[in-house]
Amino acid sequence: MSEQNNTTQNVEQTIRDQIKEHKVLLYMKGTPQFPQCGFSARAVEVLTKVGRPFAFVNILENPEIRATLPSIANWPTFPQLWINGELMGGSDIILEMYESGELQPLIEEHSPAVD
Repeated sequence: MSEQNNTTQNVEQTIRDQIKEHKVLLYMKGTPQFPQCGFSARAVEVLTKVGRPFAFVNILENPEIRATLPSIANWPTFPQLWINGELMGGSDIILEMYESGELQPLIEEHSPAVD
């Protein structure tokens, strides 16, 4: 096995571990406090309205994840919202799910309220 394949496998395992460990996970450009693109900002805004904690990965600080995740997810763009191991989609889908009322119960089920 080449070193390149080994590195890719390690990154893929890291991504799978992150998705498994965090029930509500946003892969985004920047951080919730300082989003680095409008789409990530919109996703954070919607998730903040739901009012439950969520994990995030700043793909700008993790270029290997940024390069590898689209092939794992079969989704080419960021942000990507994962809930309970399943890709929900990007900012447009997140907003549509929020506006239709689908997103809140899904997040509430997998992200406990914080006192």
